[in-house]
Amino acid sequence: MAGGVIHQFLRRKLQSQATAPPLLSSLILKKDDEVSTSMKSLRALALLGAGISGLLSFGTIASAADETEHGLECPKYPWPHQGILSSYDHASIRRGHQVYQQVCSSCHSMSLISYRDLVGVAYTEEDHALLYMAAEIEVVDGPNDEGEMFTRPGKLSDRFPQPYANEQAARFANGGAYPPDLSLVTKARHNGQNYVFALLTGYRDPPAGVSIREGLHYNPYFPGGAIAMPQMLIDGAIEYEDGVPATEAQMGKDVVSFLSWAAEPEMEERKLMGFKWIFVLSLALLQAAYYRRMKWSVLKSRKLVLDVVN
Repeated sequence: MAGGVIHQFLRRKLQSQATAPPLLSSLILKKDDEVSTSMKSLRALALLGAGISGLLSFGTIASAADETEHGLECPKYPWPHQGILSSYDHASIRRGHQVYQQVCSSCHSMSLISYRDLVGVAYTEEDHALLYMAAEIEVVDGPNDEGEMFTRPGKLSDRFPQPYANEQAARFANGGAYPPDLSLVTKARHNGQNYVFALLTGYRDPPAGVSIREGLHYNPYFPGGAIAMPQMLIDGAIEYEDGVPATEAQMGKDVVSFLSWAAEPEMEERKLMGFKWIFVLSLALLQAAYYRRMKWSVLKSRKLVLDVVN
């Protein structure tokens, strides 16, 4: 009897020892799974952080490269002629021509524009101011009957005069820099009208730590920040014919409007022609839709009856 009790006690002891290791191993496996899951999460977070930092650094490098190539990013200005059906402000074009004539024409040229182009845009046929402007210049013409060249007063058909005889003279007068032709400047430059306006009104004193060599001027909107062209627009530099205050911003807006017209003088006609074509095509579309409905309505409403008996 005592031997049977001892035998049962030993048997239970052995069973308990046999079942203990699997429980312990399962706990260890669960612990390992939790550690591996946390490690995977940390690794994923590390990869995500590295990717975000890489994108930010790439964006910073790209922004710095763009600023080096194009200068400081220009603000976006609401130009009144940029709408789909908007036209130029012709009063602003006339004031802008006055700014160009009195301020910018001494060092910049507009070789693609003639005085006659301004008729109907900024001046009328009866306006003698344009005739006087053209007559003030001297144009080399010829040859005459004797085969010699001669000078004559300017006419409306003449283009705007060149401020320099050649490129070498222009570079010599501007410290080695060649002033660009302004006929297409708003289309040739990055960000066009916004860039020209920001450049003309963006002259500042150089910040601390930035040195500008003699003969150059600091302008953050110009690539590199140093520009040979001095500041041209100063408050009260001219007196407008219509009495508008000639502030720096007003003159910048007017001359940019004038340069925008010079680059795209056909813009208003193009928009008007586009609107006419859209109107005509809309009528044609309505007519085609009505004809299709009338032509196919009989066939679409027809019912087919199948005579199975016959």
